[in-house]
Amino acid sequence: MASAETAAENERILREIESTDTNCIGPTLRSVYDGQEHGLFMDKLEGRIRNHDREIEKMCNHHFQGFVDSITELLKVRGEAQKLKCQVTETNQKLQTDGKEVLTSMDELRQCRLQQRNIATTIDKLTHCLPVLEMYSKLQEQMRSKRYYPALRTLEQLEESCLPQAGSYRFCGIMSENIPRLRTHIRDASMSDLKDFLESIRKHSDKIGETAMKQVCVRLSLATLTCSRTPLCANHNRLGQPTNQSRIPGAHDLVDFSPVYRCLHIYTVLGARDTFENYYRKQRRKQARLVLQPHSNMHETLEGYRCYFNQIVGFFVVEDHILHATQGLVNRAYVEELWELALSKTIAALRTHSVCLHTTYIIFMGYGFPVNQLFDMLLEMRDQYGEILLKKWNQSFRQLLDQDNYSPIPVASRDEYQRIAGQFPFQDPELDKMPFPKKLPFSEFVPKVYSQLKEFIYACLKYSEDLHLSSTEIDDMIRKSTNLLLTRTLSHCLQYAIKKKNVGLAELVQIIINTTHLEQSCHYLEEFISNITSVPPDTINATKLYGTSTFKDARHAAEEEIYTNLNQKIDQFLQLADYDWAAAQGGGQASDYLSDLIAFLCSTFAVFTHLPGKVAQTACMSACKHLSTSLLQLLLEADVRQVSMGALQQFNVDVKECEKFARAGPVPGFQGDTLLLAFIDLRQLLDLFTQWDWSTYLADYGLPTCKYLRVNPHTALALLEKMKDTSRKNNMFAQFRKNERDKQKLIDTVVKQLRNLIATNQA
Repeated sequence: MASAETAAENERILREIESTDTNCIGPTLRSVYDGQEHGLFMDKLEGRIRNHDREIEKMCNHHFQGFVDSITELLKVRGEAQKLKCQVTETNQKLQTDGKEVLTSMDELRQCRLQQRNIATTIDKLTHCLPVLEMYSKLQEQMRSKRYYPALRTLEQLEESCLPQAGSYRFCGIMSENIPRLRTHIRDASMSDLKDFLESIRKHSDKIGETAMKQVCVRLSLATLTCSRTPLCANHNRLGQPTNQSRIPGAHDLVDFSPVYRCLHIYTVLGARDTFENYYRKQRRKQARLVLQPHSNMHETLEGYRCYFNQIVGFFVVEDHILHATQGLVNRAYVEELWELALSKTIAALRTHSVCLHTTYIIFMGYGFPVNQLFDMLLEMRDQYGEILLKKWNQSFRQLLDQDNYSPIPVASRDEYQRIAGQFPFQDPELDKMPFPKKLPFSEFVPKVYSQLKEFIYACLKYSEDLHLSSTEIDDMIRKSTNLLLTRTLSHCLQYAIKKKNVGLAELVQIIINTTHLEQSCHYLEEFISNITSVPPDTINATKLYGTSTFKDARHAAEEEIYTNLNQKIDQFLQLADYDWAAAQGGGQASDYLSDLIAFLCSTFAVFTHLPGKVAQTACMSACKHLSTSLLQLLLEADVRQVSMGALQQFNVDVKECEKFARAGPVPGFQGDTLLLAFIDLRQLLDLFTQWDWSTYLADYGLPTCKYLRVNPHTALALLEKMKDTSRKNNMFAQFRKNERDKQKLIDTVVKQLRNLIATNQA
C-alpha cells in the first residue's frame, strides 16, 4: 500500500516538473530529497527521460527527409543569388556612370534657378523701394516749393503705405526718423505763414471795412442825402449808384486767406486742430481788443470815427468770411461772443459823447437856442436804443435759461408763496388749498422772466422821457418794442434752450409747463402797460402784444423736440439689438435690449403726468409708431441676408412685449386698444409667417375683410426671400419635418405667387 502511494507521489512530482517553470522547481526537488524514496524517484525520472528521448528520435526521423530537401534547395539558390549579385553590381556601375552627367546638369540647373530666384527677389524689392524713393523725392520737391499741405499728404502716404511695404532697409529707417522732424517743420512753417497773415489783416482792417461799407451803399442804393452824410459814399451819384462802374473788390479779393486754409488743413491732418483753433481765436480776440480801443483824439474829427468803425467792420468781415469758408475754425457762438464784446466796447467808447449830445440838447433848449436837429437825432436813435436793449435782455434771458434748474419751485411757507405771487401773477385754487410745503408747477425761470419783461417796459418808458411824446405814442412805442422782445429775443432764447445739446426730456417737459403759464400771464402784461401809460388796452388802433403766439410756438417746438428725443433714444436702444438670424428656435423671453427700452419708456411717460393729455398721448403714439417702423426696418435691412423661423419666433416674442406695453396704457386717455394700432403692421406680418397662412393671404388679398390687410406684398416678398436656404445646409423649416427640396419648393412657389400678385396690381 505504501509502495503504491510512493509511486503516485513520484508521478505527481514528475508531472509538476514537466509543467512548472524552472524558476519555481526548487521546492519540488527539495521535497524529493527530503523523502525516503530518493532512489526510486531517480529511477522513475530516468525512465521518463528515456521515453522523451524516444519521442524526440521519432519526431526527428519523421522530419529528417524534409530538412535534407530544404538544404538541397538552398544550395541550388546560392548559385542563382551569386549571379543576381553580379548583375546588380554591374547595373549599379552603369547607373553611376550615366548619373554623373545628370547630376552635373542638375547642379547647373539648381544654380540657374537660384540666380533666377535672386533676380526675382531683387526686382520685387526694387519694385517696393522705388516708389518710396520717388515719393521721398516728390516730398523734397514739395518742401522746396513750400507746398506744405500736399507735402503733408505725401508724408502721410509715405509713412502709412510706402515704407511698410518697402521693408526694413537702412534708408527706410533714416526716412522714418526724419518724418517727425518734417512734420514739425511743416507745422512751424504753416504757423509762420499764419502769423504773417494775422499781422497783414490787422494792418488792412481799415481798408477791408471801407470796402465793405462801399458795398453796402451800392446794395442799398442810398439817396444823395444819406450818402452825403457818410464820407464813404462820396463816390456815388445822385441816384445812389457808384460813379465808378468797376466791380468793388470783396474781402477775398483784398486778402489772401490761403495761409489760414493751409494751416487749418495741416493742423487737422496732424491731429492738432483744437490747438490751432484755440491759437487762432486767442490771437483774434487780442486783435479785437486792439481794434475796439479808440484813439484818444477819435472824437475830434469825423475821419477818426470813420477809421474806428472801418476797423471794426473790417475785423468782422474777415471773421464772417472765415466762418463761412472753413468748417468749424470759428463758429456762430464765437462770432457772437466777439460781437457782444464789440458792442460793449463800442457803446462804452461812444456813451460819453452820446451823453454829451443829450446834455447839450437840454442846455441849448434852456438857453432858447434851436435844437430841432438834436431832437430829431434823439428820435432817430430810439430804434437803435431799442436794439441795444434787446441785445441786453437777450443776454439776461440766456443767463436765466442757463441757470434754471428746470424743476418745480418748492414753497415751504406762506410768506415765500406770497413773495413769488408778487413777482408773477399766478392763481390756482386747488394749489392754494394744499398744505405747506408744496411745489409750484413752474420753475424759477417763469417769475424771473416776467420780472425782466416788466424791467424792459420800464427801460423803454424811461427813454421816452423829455421827448415830448403823447401817451398814445409812448404806449405804441412800448408795445412795439415789447413785441420785438417777445417775438424775436425771448422766442430765440427759448428756441436756443430747446435745441441746445444734451437737453433732457424732463427739461423739455418743464419748458412746456413754463411757457403755458407765461402764455396765461400775457393779459397781465397788457394791463401793466396800460397802467403806466394811462392808455386803455381797448383803444382804437392800439397795438396788441404777441406773447401768446410766442409762447405757443415755443411750446410746440418743445413738443416736437420731445418727440425727436424719444425717437433718438429708441434708436440708441435698437442699436444694441443682437439677433441670431440663423437661430434654430426662438427663446421664451423678450430680448434684453427691448426689456430695457420698455422700462425706459415707462419711466419716461411717468414724467409726463403734468403735461396736457394731448401732448403725452401724441408723444406715446409717436414713440410706438417709431418703434414699430424701426423694428420692421431692422428685420428688412440689407445686412440681414438670411432669417430663420427661429429668429422670427424670437422677433415675435419681442413684438408681443411691445404690444403688452401698449395694452398697459402707459399714458391715460387712449380709447380701447388704439395704441396697439401702432404695431398692427408688424403683428399681421409676423402672424402670416409664423402661422404660414399664405393661402388665406393670397386668396383674400385686396378684400376689405382680409385677415392680413396691412401686409404689403413687397414687404412679405422681401422677408420671404431672406428665408430661402441659399447654402442648402441650414434646416430653417425643421418644424415642418419635410424634405429639404420640398421646403425650398414651397418657398419658391409662394415667392412666385407673390411676384404674380405684385405684377397684377402694378398692371
